[in-house]
Amino acid sequence: MDTLASLTALCACAGPSGREGPVAACALELLRPLVDEVKLDSFGNVIGVRRCGNKNAKRVVLDAHLDEVGLVITGATDGFLRFRPVGGVDPRMLPDQEFTILSQPPLFGVVAVLPPHVQKPGEGENGLPIDQLCLDTGLTQKEGEALIGAFAVPRRTLRSLLNDRVSAKALDDRAGFVTLLRTAQLLQDVSLDVDLYFMGSSREETNGGGALVGAYALEPHCFVAVDVTHARTPDGPKEGTFPAGEGTVIGLGPNIARWMSDRLVAKAQEQEIPYALEVMTGHSGTNAWRVQTAREGIATAVLSLPLKYMHSPVETLALSDLESSAALLAAFVKNLGKEGGSFFAD
Repeated sequence: MDTLASLTALCACAGPSGREGPVAACALELLRPLVDEVKLDSFGNVIGVRRCGNKNAKRVVLDAHLDEVGLVITGATDGFLRFRPVGGVDPRMLPDQEFTILSQPPLFGVVAVLPPHVQKPGEGENGLPIDQLCLDTGLTQKEGEALIGAFAVPRRTLRSLLNDRVSAKALDDRAGFVTLLRTAQLLQDVSLDVDLYFMGSSREETNGGGALVGAYALEPHCFVAVDVTHARTPDGPKEGTFPAGEGTVIGLGPNIARWMSDRLVAKAQEQEIPYALEVMTGHSGTNAWRVQTAREGIATAVLSLPLKYMHSPVETLALSDLESSAALLAAFVKNLGKEGGSFFAD
């Protein structure tokens, strides 16, 4: 498996929350050769399974969401398209950005911005609220009104930076899914003692419904949410951020199963995999939050890749952190049925 090629292909796909079809189709084909079975469920989740062959084997789910933040068209004024966010979109990053409108056929648009020459004093000092922004596509009013309800995503391709860094839209959380692909590859020649499920879930950016539906159907004995956390930048706080390129990040907190985080830490130390710890006192901001209360309750853990500029078209991370995360997931899964002990008791 070519990690960079897989990441490039996934990030190129459009997949705003609730409209993940193109990226799900790509993810399914990338996962297919690495598992025994793969399918797309009724909620748009991509699910693959590697069966161990043992009767009544425990079920383990590794999850990464496939959706991305985006926009939805709500109206038109003189042909300029009004929109609202799908997921956590920061209005400050929208002006001057290029977008693809997911119509048939797809259309190109730019977020309109008033030039400084005609701004009133002080107008350029603060970002505009999202209800004052619009997309310019060159459409007539009637053509614009026909696009109400269409979704839009940033028009960006993945680019390689220096020192093993890459930048793209939707690395949150397509990088997490490529981590799952790499984990599956690392385990290809390893005998497992659990049935291992890989899930590319839908709708995380809006309500986490994909992972909840998937977990309810699969009834896992434990669930690991693989997502992103905030990487350190010069203008950001040191507390709660993690240097890119220095390893994976293991979540700790009251909503994370202690035995799972302990095992992740132990395996990282045993395998000399670089890692950091992130204390999550409440909502982790990941699919683990909702899945922990699915059915009778599911043991969950969170593993994160440090990501700069989250929810922007230029999200940036280090490929070495993806590799560290995959190596740790593989170590976590190996011999889990035997070493899980009382935590896996019926």
